Amino acid sequence: MTTLTHIDTACALLEIGGWRLLTDPVFDAPGGRYWFGWGTSSRKLGAPALATSAVGAVDAVLLSHHQHGDNLDRSGRAFAASAPLVLSTPAGARQFGAGVGLRSWASHSLCAPGRVDLSVAAVPARHRPAWIPAFAAGPATGFLLTSDALPRGPVYITGDTVLYDGVRSIAARGPVDVLIAHVGAVRFPRLTGPARFTMNAAEVVELARLSGARLIVPVHTGGWTHFREGLPVLVDACRAAGLADRLRIPVPGEALPLD
Repeated sequence: MTTLTHIDTACALLEIGGWRLLTDPVFDAPGGRYWFGWGTSSRKLGAPALATSAVGAVDAVLLSHHQHGDNLDRSGRAFAASAPLVLSTPAGARQFGAGVGLRSWASHSLCAPGRVDLSVAAVPARHRPAWIPAFAAGPATGFLLTSDALPRGPVYITGDTVLYDGVRSIAARGPVDVLIAHVGAVRFPRLTGPARFTMNAAEVVELARLSGARLIVPVHTGGWTHFREGLPVLVDACRAAGLADRLRIPVPGEALPLD
């Protein structure tokens, strides 16, 4: 059985064929302000649905990027540091002794006796609008999970990204089964005006159509002051596009079946 348990922001526990993977670990309490560089910051409003003790041991952490506190906070960093494996961008992996850096389309296989192999491939992500230079936002990655334990097809975790040609190229390689979409339409209006740093609802709908996803699972949808679109906007967009039957909204702290 394959399940996703949403914990906080883009932090989720994926259980696939006996493997336990944690994405973008954040476990800090609400109320703190986090600085993202170049004058940008945000205050955390939401609380994690599970404590690290409730999550327990994992086989790997999948870290889309290391430089922003809404995807890796202080408690999340401590959790990742204790994990046996952290898969991330090359820059993100250097933060951890057990880190493995993956450039786009490089992959790492998880193998163990009694379990079906699981391949984790890094895929393109761009955590900024095109006109902002790469060094200002830093690197990010998505992940594509494939395994015989996923007979319906791959699980695609977008990471923090906007929709651009690099993301469209993932869908062009073949359909995915489950689209785990980082949403929120992140903006910093006082500094960068209408520029977005993550997908909005319209982009998720387009990506779902391009990828042929059977299920759309939104994460990274709220809980911070720099998020500009919540779940109701995505629900309305999926309904208008005829995709409401594909949308699965996880209840924080509860395992959502993905089979």
